[in-house]
Amino acid sequence: MIFIVNGDIIIKNGSVFQHERQILKDINLEIGKGEFVYLIGRSGSGKSSFLKTLYADLPAKDGSFKIAGYDLNSMKRKEIPFLRRKIGIVFQDFQLLYDRTVEQNLSFVLKATGWEDESSVSRRIDEVLQLVGVQGKRKSMPHQLSGGEQQSVAIARALLNSPSVILADEPTGNLDPETTNDVMKLIMKIRDNGTTILMATHNYNLILKYPSRVIKCSNGTITESTK
Repeated sequence: MIFIVNGDIIIKNGSVFQHERQILKDINLEIGKGEFVYLIGRSGSGKSSFLKTLYADLPAKDGSFKIAGYDLNSMKRKEIPFLRRKIGIVFQDFQLLYDRTVEQNLSFVLKATGWEDESSVSRRIDEVLQLVGVQGKRKSMPHQLSGGEQQSVAIARALLNSPSVILADEPTGNLDPETTNDVMKLIMKIRDNGTTILMATHNYNLILKYPSRVIKCSNGTITESTK
């Protein structure tokens, strides 16, 4: 595994594939440390496939893909868990384990990524729940939480291993406008703490309210956007 020192996301002449079908090509992109970037594009344009390639759910084939210090092109499957410790992932549908409490959801992730000391696990859970503002929900089941609280827990889960990069795939897609605003304030707070964030969204109002750099999936590639 090759470790890259500079840059949080660097792609040169990259292509994205689902199985053998090419979804995106000719991607040349650099996202600096601590930068917040929106990823926009129509449904089916390749946004989710691009994010899946970045967190190694889809293989990086053509070109060069580097993220959070790791070279995806040379990465072996057994090395993927090490990458996932440096990347936080937030999904539209939360993807919590609904038969476990908030605490158990977070503990499961920590132990799966090498945490063994119970007191350290408990302390880290307290830290991330406090950061996202749901510290009182530690013993709650996911179905007892509102959509915004579930997404806050999902963001807490993404923060457990202090990632340098967060990849968010439509994190406000299932939320009402008021809750969306709360979640975006939280995401901006995380950005302000120095975490690099790449966030896919269909919500152009967010881009107007929280302006930042925008890249776009269209015509089979990714380009800078002025919208």
